[in-house]
Amino acid sequence: MIPRFLGLVLLLLSTPCLAASDSYLLVLNKADNTLAIVDPTNFKVVATIPTGEGPHEVITSADGKWAFVANYGTAQSLGNSLSVIDLIAKKELRRVDLGALKRPHGIIENGGKIYFTCEVNRAIARYDPATDKVDFVMGTGQEATHMLVMSAEKKIYTANIRSNTVTAFDFSKAPSTITQISVGPMPEGLDLSPDGKELWVGHNGDGNISILDTVTNKVKETIKGGQMPIRLKFTPDGKRVLVSDPKSGELLVLEAATRKELKRISVGEAPVGILVQPDGKRAYVATSGAGRVVVINLEELSVITKIEPGNVPDGLAWAGK
Repeated sequence: MIPRFLGLVLLLLSTPCLAASDSYLLVLNKADNTLAIVDPTNFKVVATIPTGEGPHEVITSADGKWAFVANYGTAQSLGNSLSVIDLIAKKELRRVDLGALKRPHGIIENGGKIYFTCEVNRAIARYDPATDKVDFVMGTGQEATHMLVMSAEKKIYTANIRSNTVTAFDFSKAPSTITQISVGPMPEGLDLSPDGKELWVGHNGDGNISILDTVTNKVKETIKGGQMPIRLKFTPDGKRVLVSDPKSGELLVLEAATRKELKRISVGEAPVGILVQPDGKRAYVATSGAGRVVVINLEELSVITKIEPGNVPDGLAWAGK
């Protein structure tokens, strides 16, 4: 008989785990209620981890050891939890009950804390993993607060779909300020330029993109962004903006400086989530309707391959370098 302690050691040695120095693509499968861990060297799913119901967006800790999932829920059920995923052990460590905070969606990490939107509550909130507590909630006063981004200067911007606005929170100085910025109809996807000077916001309602000056918090330009620019993502060098268009099934590549369209890449049915590798060489596009993640070579602007992570993939994140 193998002693219990020795048996545990043998089990740990025989179980593959993620080293902290490794890099992995994380994909949320909304219909499966799972998070898939994908090896970006061979594009294989190495683990699938259960989450809460209707996981929509995911972010990782700075050290790449943890993932935090916003469990949005379904049409019938209002989600109100965050899944904390241990990426080394490949399991859900805990599920954070958010109580009255409903429909968590957009999610980011800053300074070790997790900021997220609460769509039903018209608010943003902050979760502290160290204390396992929500330690901050602030209202936007706007309808359907959905996605959010945060600058290095601790400015948070939210897209408020049904109010046709962006809310700008400035926590860089005391007292903090809140500014409501009118944009086009049904704003949802948004991203900050790497230098923090511009915020690009896609309008689902008219296919345009508002470009905001983050110093003045005013729209300085409006450009065309396809039929439905539901997600936008800057490349790390700030030279290009990738736009997913679920109506056309394309990924649009725009030149940031000139605002010109460089290329349209056919990716499949209902592309939504976009992720760019930290080195800027590849992009990943979740095609929710096709059940695939399309891998794009950003140097050649061509499709490398397609990954099948699960049903209705959407939210994407990167763990590691």
